[in-house]
Amino acid sequence: MKREPYHLFEVHGIEIESMLLDATTFDVAPCADRVLRAAEAGRRGVAPESLDWVGDHADGRIEWSNELVNHVVEFKTAAPERDLSGLAEAFRASQVRCDALARAHTGARLVPGAMHPFMDPRRETHLWPHDNAEVYGAYDRLFDCRRHGWSNLQSVHLNLPFADDDEFARLMGAIRVVLPLVPALAAASPVIDGRVTGLLDNRLEVYRTNSAKVGAMTGDVIPEQAFDRDAYRRIVFDAIDRELATLGADEVLFGVEWTNARGAIARFDRMAIEIRLIDAQECAAADVAVAAAVSALVRGLVEERWSSGAAQRAQPGGPLLDLLVRTTAAGPRAALPGADYAALFGLRGAAGATAGDLVRRVVPEVFDGPAELGEPLRIVLERGTLSERLVQALGARPGAEPPREHLRALLDRLASCLLEGRSFVP
Repeated sequence: MKREPYHLFEVHGIEIESMLLDATTFDVAPCADRVLRAAEAGRRGVAPESLDWVGDHADGRIEWSNELVNHVVEFKTAAPERDLSGLAEAFRASQVRCDALARAHTGARLVPGAMHPFMDPRRETHLWPHDNAEVYGAYDRLFDCRRHGWSNLQSVHLNLPFADDDEFARLMGAIRVVLPLVPALAAASPVIDGRVTGLLDNRLEVYRTNSAKVGAMTGDVIPEQAFDRDAYRRIVFDAIDRELATLGADEVLFGVEWTNARGAIARFDRMAIEIRLIDAQECAAADVAVAAAVSALVRGLVEERWSSGAAQRAQPGGPLLDLLVRTTAAGPRAALPGADYAALFGLRGAAGATAGDLVRRVVPEVFDGPAELGEPLRIVLERGTLSERLVQALGARPGAEPPREHLRALLDRLASCLLEGRSFVP
């Protein structure tokens, strides 16, 4: 029996992607299939070799699943969560079990972070080869997935529910306004191809253009001003299908909601909007804390704490995208576009204010997550994004190529953070 949809902020759904890396070299280890099969075999009490390949594993409050590439495992809430209390620890405990299986069966270890700092996608990409392989193959034929924007990025997805068109309009209007601020909290990918690029969020930089061949898939990252289901389907989904048809894409890509790759996507199949711009952090506590902070900002807008829903929905996409590009580069140091945007969050007379100024002032005002998330959130707000802390630890300037052993040592420290559930502090 199908249940009624959840109402605004009644529940949360969170998904966290992590890398499997060789325990010695820290190169990517395409062994997620072997780890998932070992986990499921353990649950059933049978030998791994007795099972066919599996793409999912139930681990209590958390589920594991495969992703596009075979060195990534996704950990997700098994059901919508009404209360975030204890969720970070549930994620951490599940990741510890995954790490132990990876070490025992493959010689790999589980490592957090939004991008591998020295992966060569052209040489090292291994797509998931089992169930749903036809979908991944279709993407590969269309876009060539052996690129950073496809095979070298890990994110946190935050799912927020809506029950009807009115709630969808209020939620989407608020999310569009919050999206440009996400890198000011979540940027965690300062190194790519072994080089400190000077951008704090390289994952978003490559994500913005990974499907440029089908422009309608990502659009301008900031969702269009489409605030009911019929308009959204017409403006977003129909446009994607038209472009796919023009290119002669595989049929498996038509008529499905997951081809939409905007920074926040409507999932009418689950009556939720999925926010996709959060970089994976160093541990589950930081992942959940950042997701909860983003949710709190959205909720403050939905509840019209500082501005009307009409004012939020009236925001054009261009200036929001401009701010997102700036926060992708500079994170909390990015300048806000002007008084009108700051006023949406109740900031008056904020000339010269930055995205960091905004989140440091507003997030503590609205954050109502469980107490165990307070410390990881404090570190983000007071010590900077994970990207800023990683660059500080490397002691490297933009354009520098830190010695490979320094990057391996950094990955080793991050892996310890994940297992121990603690924030990275230089």
